[in-house]
Amino acid sequence: MTRDEIVSVLDRRFAALNGRDVPTLMTVHSADGVVDSPLGGHAAGADAIRKVYDSWLASFPDAQFAVEPPIVDGDRVAQVATVTGTDEGGFMGLAPTGKKFTMPMVFLFTMRDGRIHHERRVYDFTGLLIQLGVLKAKPA
Repeated sequence: MTRDEIVSVLDRRFAALNGRDVPTLMTVHSADGVVDSPLGGHAAGADAIRKVYDSWLASFPDAQFAVEPPIVDGDRVAQVATVTGTDEGGFMGLAPTGKKFTMPMVFLFTMRDGRIHHERRVYDFTGLLIQLGVLKAKPA
């Protein structure tokens, strides 16, 4: 894939994510792809990846991603984003808090055959829990 093709796939991904368009999100992942994230765990295959997206969108239905240009090296890609949203649906068995959050994220992708084959999401899960009021932070 060329850099421009990769950027196009990622642009479609984030537009679909911000637009809550799960069918389009699924077109950017390989059928045998993998997503690893602190919240979604290890999701292998299209059905498991769809469940991760469905769960995210149910928990944070107003979440919006602002992305920076990706860093592309062959079939490997790194992209920084900031997501903002509100815990309206609860997650991981927790009741919704109604609290807003802002969280920087890093996405590490491996591309194959024009799609995302592996995606690793890196973010401060503890920081998210503190913003949502689930955990208390000790004063510095």
